[in-house]
Amino acid sequence: MSDMTNTPETKSGFARFLPMLVILVVAVIGAFTLKDYLSFDALRDNREALIAFRDSNYLIAVIGFLAIYVAIVGFSLPGATIATLTGGFLFGTVFGTLFNVTGATVGATLIFLAARYGFGEKLGAKLESSKGPVKKIKDGIDENQWSMLFIIRLVPAVPFFIANLIPAFLEVPLHRYMISTFLGIIPGTLVFTSVGAGLGEVFAAGETPNLGIIFEPHILLPILGLSALSLLPILVKAVTGKKDI
Repeated sequence: MSDMTNTPETKSGFARFLPMLVILVVAVIGAFTLKDYLSFDALRDNREALIAFRDSNYLIAVIGFLAIYVAIVGFSLPGATIATLTGGFLFGTVFGTLFNVTGATVGATLIFLAARYGFGEKLGAKLESSKGPVKKIKDGIDENQWSMLFIIRLVPAVPFFIANLIPAFLEVPLHRYMISTFLGIIPGTLVFTSVGAGLGEVFAAGETPNLGIIFEPHILLPILGLSALSLLPILVKAVTGKKDI
């Protein structure tokens, strides 16, 4: 009798974790099976076929590219950097950046929703009801959500997957997460997309792109400047004592 009584609750609990479990399983499988297909060598070897397909089926190429990018980010598959380069290579810096940012935002939102559905609500409630330093940290983040969201997106040192999960555990509103993700990843995405847009010359020279360009001073310093700017509301609150800025 007790087993029958607990069955609905057990099923409900399992269903809650199922989306995140699927993402983890696909991510592990993809890490071992897709790394040869989502690589710089694969892009170089198939570049002519990709360009030909784009030229004859532009709309389908855009839709297909977005779907693949969403899947790569949504399931944390290897090849996000290569996908970003491909966006620049196929669609140029402007449209490539737009498509890359859109695909990354949608994919990141899928992870956010899966993590929130499985863990976020319960963990958020526990943090809210906690006391001491943990509660103070959560309250501090809650009071400065916009700034914190932009910082974790702008700073290159924060892994993208981690930046997707943290807001899900801190009860960040969906619209705030999506806006900060879309706008916050533009600088870094623009850099890699522009590198992708110049891959034609790189391929012709038989070289590989400099993916460390984002850490070069003329690129990194402006991005860190934007990160510092996002901290400005926190500093103003600290100085003025106002919490509603």
